[in-house]
Amino acid sequence: MKAVQLDKNQKFVYTDVEEAKVGSKDVRIKVFAAGICGSDTHKIATGWKYDLPAIMGHEFSGEIIEVGSEVTKYSIGDRVVGMPLLPCHECEYCERGLYGMCENYKMIGTHFGGAFAENLVIPERNVLPIGDMSYEDAAMIEPLAVAMHSVMNVGVEIGDTAVVLGTGTIGLFTIKTLLLAGAKYVIAVDINNDKIEAAKDNGAMYGINSLEEDLQARVMEITNGLGADIVMECAGSKITQEQALLLAKKRGKVGYTGIAYSDVLMHEKPFENIFRRELTVKGFWNSYSAPFPGKEWTNLIDFINQGRIKLDGMVTHRYPLSGVADAFDMILSRKESYNKVMIFPQEGVK
Repeated sequence: MKAVQLDKNQKFVYTDVEEAKVGSKDVRIKVFAAGICGSDTHKIATGWKYDLPAIMGHEFSGEIIEVGSEVTKYSIGDRVVGMPLLPCHECEYCERGLYGMCENYKMIGTHFGGAFAENLVIPERNVLPIGDMSYEDAAMIEPLAVAMHSVMNVGVEIGDTAVVLGTGTIGLFTIKTLLLAGAKYVIAVDINNDKIEAAKDNGAMYGINSLEEDLQARVMEITNGLGADIVMECAGSKITQEQALLLAKKRGKVGYTGIAYSDVLMHEKPFENIFRRELTVKGFWNSYSAPFPGKEWTNLIDFINQGRIKLDGMVTHRYPLSGVADAFDMILSRKESYNKVMIFPQEGVK
């Protein structure tokens, strides 16, 4: 099959590779859409730390074209989305249904061949049917589930006010799920005006460019001097990771989804806010719950098919499989403003 491999020189090569074998409880998926994740970009920018050559891609959807001898839930021709996490299902955390905390997990697109290929092999338990939604929409369920996981667990109450710091893909999806969970309005914060406008298009009532306005003063103005009930940090910046603690009201909730890419050193005031304002501070990793893969995934499939979550306009750039290197070059060089970047391994299918 055709695939894009990251070679020993950490360069993307469009080439022929041998297909993985299908085990008795596996299915082979013909990949129709695969998204590029922010973590993929970081791994390339900082140097791939896993075995090479590698086939990346962990946000994907497609059609089942082969099933193992013990597969019972799926048939050839089924349209599905894939869950990339491969928990061991045996450690203490897996037994408690905390699959994202698995001590022995593997990942499709990291430890095993990923979705930047014409097809891939994955366990039967790691797929779900997608109904009539497009393959492109289905390939966004994985990052949507990351946002849904954080919103489900931060403790949103109907009528809450919320701030989202960072309006990339995860930030936009967090806005959508906060509103779905009952937030009265969302204040979107970024340093890119195009991304702020995208946040407004996706439901944010207010947008703040923190390079152009006093962020804390503006949030306090909008919230009548109280601060926000919920603050979600989605930028992965040491600046916003500190700012989050300045924007929450007394007894407010602060959720961290953005990855820390450097040391986070905190000034006195934001740290004092944690205990003086009795803030609840939580971190969120991955997108899974019990029963595997969790309500994050199953709810999102229903919400998208019901039209309660709309993904129009989320994909800003589309590339064929042979264009993976060009896609990463565009992202890393910041030549253009972008949100979700999608790869299509099968010509003409979305």
